[in-house]
Amino acid sequence: MEQVSPMAVPHDSHETSYLLPPNSKDWEGHGIPDFVYGQEELVLEGIQWPRDAPGLPEDTVPPSRFDSVLCSAWRQRVELGLFRYRLGELQTQTLPGAVGFVAQLNVERGAQRRRPQSISSVKQAFDPALFNFNKIRPGEVLFRLLREPDLPGALQQEDILVMINVSPLEWGHVLLVPEPTRGLPQRLLPGALRAGVEAVLLSSHPGFRVGFNSLGGLASVNHLHLHGYYLAHRLPVEGAPSEPLDPGGHLHLLQAVPAPGFLFYTSGPGPDLEALIGRVCRATDYLTDREIAHNLFVTRGAPPGKTSPSSALTGVRVILWARKSSFGVKEGEAFNVALCELAGHLPVKTSQDFSSLTEAAALALIQDCLLPPAQAEEVRAALVALIAQDEQ
Repeated sequence: MEQVSPMAVPHDSHETSYLLPPNSKDWEGHGIPDFVYGQEELVLEGIQWPRDAPGLPEDTVPPSRFDSVLCSAWRQRVELGLFRYRLGELQTQTLPGAVGFVAQLNVERGAQRRRPQSISSVKQAFDPALFNFNKIRPGEVLFRLLREPDLPGALQQEDILVMINVSPLEWGHVLLVPEPTRGLPQRLLPGALRAGVEAVLLSSHPGFRVGFNSLGGLASVNHLHLHGYYLAHRLPVEGAPSEPLDPGGHLHLLQAVPAPGFLFYTSGPGPDLEALIGRVCRATDYLTDREIAHNLFVTRGAPPGKTSPSSALTGVRVILWARKSSFGVKEGEAFNVALCELAGHLPVKTSQDFSSLTEAAALALIQDCLLPPAQAEEVRAALVALIAQDEQ
């Protein structure tokens, strides 16, 4: 069955420059179109799941310009055969139990995705001889994401390319890649994180999420990139309760989700968002410098504290998980644990595992990837101390 986009996309005149010419010989000279956005396009309020969620919000949420451009350009690349497989409508189920795991059967990704690179260190240097995003085919890049210079914190303009993930997890699966020619290793930088958070705010779809896998945290390419994709389902991390870890309330411990994670929250752009980006990147720098793998997930969500799954999506949650390093893919498992699995989205590789997977089995796979308790406590104390330094 053909996959339906997360929203009805109007085909109006402003989209045409984001589409490739019909003849592939013309793609090389087509150039990369710019998607320039300003403060007014960052959608802060009124984004909610429809009452009958899970489902597609197309009837209740008009697409933003970002959604229209991304979905129409992505759909065209599907029609042009630029993906490794044609993503059908994915069989989806919410696993019975308290967590609310969203499991999806994605056999093609399990079988056809590019083999992960050989990684031996969270701090591994970029190697131009290996596959990287300077080696992709013309046509895989959708557009260049550019902030208007008047946005807060825009002292240094980041050049972010938005390109298709040729082995998609879900509809609209893209990569956000800071200028590829810089040859940046897979280590989170403030400009890349800012682009990821603002991409979530540019979408009017509550299910557009962004994430980052470190080396050792199942990043398969050592070239700085974030993932973005649509998933028309609530996830446990959006409204899970948390407890504050620092007096200023800037760092929280997320509870009652697949794995305890560090929660950062912002209600929108401005100084609050810039402070969050600084805190998160200091935390990921700490982990990287100590060879501790990690995953990060950005989603609209509820403020920290005693929240519930139905809580309003009033801001953006950034969740960071420190975890055991895993170099290479475990072939025999139902799923591999990275950014979306820790958030409660489980892309499962085989129909047998999809039909037999239980919440207990999923939790066991995820918890096997977490740090031992003593090391987890050490990381927690160190990050609390890092945040405290900010307050001085």
